[in-house]
Amino acid sequence: MSRVSVPCHVKGTVALQVGDVRTSQGRPGVLVIDVTFPSVAPFELQEIVFKNYYTAFLSIRVRQHSSTHTPGKWVTCLRDYCLMPDPHSEEGAQEYVSLFKHQMLCDMARVLELRLILRQPSPLWVSFTVEELQIYQQGPKSPSMTFPKWLSHPVPCEQPAPLIEGLPDPSRVSSEVQQMWALTEMIRASHTSTRIGRFDVDGCYDLNLLSYT
Repeated sequence: MSRVSVPCHVKGTVALQVGDVRTSQGRPGVLVIDVTFPSVAPFELQEIVFKNYYTAFLSIRVRQHSSTHTPGKWVTCLRDYCLMPDPHSEEGAQEYVSLFKHQMLCDMARVLELRLILRQPSPLWVSFTVEELQIYQQGPKSPSMTFPKWLSHPVPCEQPAPLIEGLPDPSRVSSEVQQMWALTEMIRASHTSTRIGRFDVDGCYDLNLLSYT
């Protein structure tokens, strides 16, 4: 299936502080990134691609175009998607990730805006985010190809060709020819090569027969 990149504007991250902000113990454990599409009409989202950078869990909310004049509501379409199996280890920390619309919790049509909520509970990493964010929608469908009628509906091979009126049936002619050949072979096999004399009877000549010649 073809896809088309959707131009988007990624706003700056907003950090939600975890712990006491007045001490050095406080650190941002949650980041919020808003993604808008100022030059695109509401569209159906097909895929989200990005490179992870030490984000452990990802949630996504979507705001969709409403048929009424009221502004669209925010709906959660992805909740706590795991990007790092163990937030305290490097596994998955810098992997490329693709998320498709069938993985979402709601319909992804008429998209106006996205909100990415990044979460990293481990204190081992100084910073975390997502990079190289790309949004895709479904591309135009390929034109359907038309085939000639004779190619779309081929004649079955087992169907015999129609007989021409006035000509004998080929299968019947072939059968009769085979019978004639068999009879010819039988006559040839029974024919003796010994010449029978005209007046020879049991190896002797009959005088009565000879007198009439």
